[in-house]
Amino acid sequence: MRLLSTSSSGNHRRMTAVAVPGSPRLPWESVPADIRAIVDERLGSPVVRAVSQHGGFSPGAAARLWCADGTTAFAKAVSSQQNVGTPLLHRSELRIAGTLPAAAPVPRFRFGYDDGDWVALVFDASPGRLPELPWTFEAASRVGKAVAALSASLTPCPLPDAVTVASRLTEDLTSWSRIAADPPADLDPWERRHLDRLVDSGARLLAGGALDGDTLLHLDLRADNILLEPGGRVVFVDWPWACRGAAWIDLVLFALDPMVYSGIDPQGLVDAGGGLSGVEPAAVTGLLLGLAGMWALAARQPVPPGMPTLRAHQRRFHDAALAWGRRRAGWD
Repeated sequence: MRLLSTSSSGNHRRMTAVAVPGSPRLPWESVPADIRAIVDERLGSPVVRAVSQHGGFSPGAAARLWCADGTTAFAKAVSSQQNVGTPLLHRSELRIAGTLPAAAPVPRFRFGYDDGDWVALVFDASPGRLPELPWTFEAASRVGKAVAALSASLTPCPLPDAVTVASRLTEDLTSWSRIAADPPADLDPWERRHLDRLVDSGARLLAGGALDGDTLLHLDLRADNILLEPGGRVVFVDWPWACRGAAWIDLVLFALDPMVYSGIDPQGLVDAGGGLSGVEPAAVTGLLLGLAGMWALAARQPVPPGMPTLRAHQRRFHDAALAWGRRRAGWD
């Protein structure tokens, strides 16, 4: 491991280089031959080299492809044999990918495949790379500004039938009610003291309409869904959770990632981007505490097939959302 900093002040502390989190990937060669042949045909030239890409929790294939004619593409594919839920996410992205505006900072969608079990998506290959972890404040600020620009470019929402963020998150943001019904023995003491307030917070957030808006949201902005291209362009990938809602939500969600992986103050990050101007503070606090409940519940579930690192990831994000939300709530 490489020592990045020896300072413990400000946004810097002793951190070591870490890999972008994810699950083991299925090699492209393990995708059924008939599906690979269809991809070859649609690409117009046979694939002669495939390199698996790290990052992300899908246990399916995710590979950069080189064709015999020198062209490149990016493909991902999964079946229920790897994980029963992941094909559903690929199908969701299959519906969304082709409808994103051409000007949006996303790789161009080429084509998809769905035989009822295997689902595959093929995109242009971006020249970008995943952010290096731990984040630096400069890199996180660069992405934060790009997130704000992304939200502006996707307002009004270009998908007329996009689901609302409130409907997408209703079950997640009411997780505290299920935790309160049977509190786990290892529940954080602060959470235990304020369970009634946490339950009420999620209900008020959903009822108050603060999540409503006319922006197409990504809703899953983390390092493994971001590519930094030469020249400074930031590209956003993996859109299965896209929905319609308030523009500020994606910036708040993104700010948790630099907090988790380098201790960067998320409040300072969003303030630097100006993304919370005019936003009701209680709405931001309510979202963070609701997400903390979602991750508190999810992290205690059995490890899903093919995703050995997911529960640890959820525990880290629970801790970050709780710390930020608790600080904002001021209930102590």
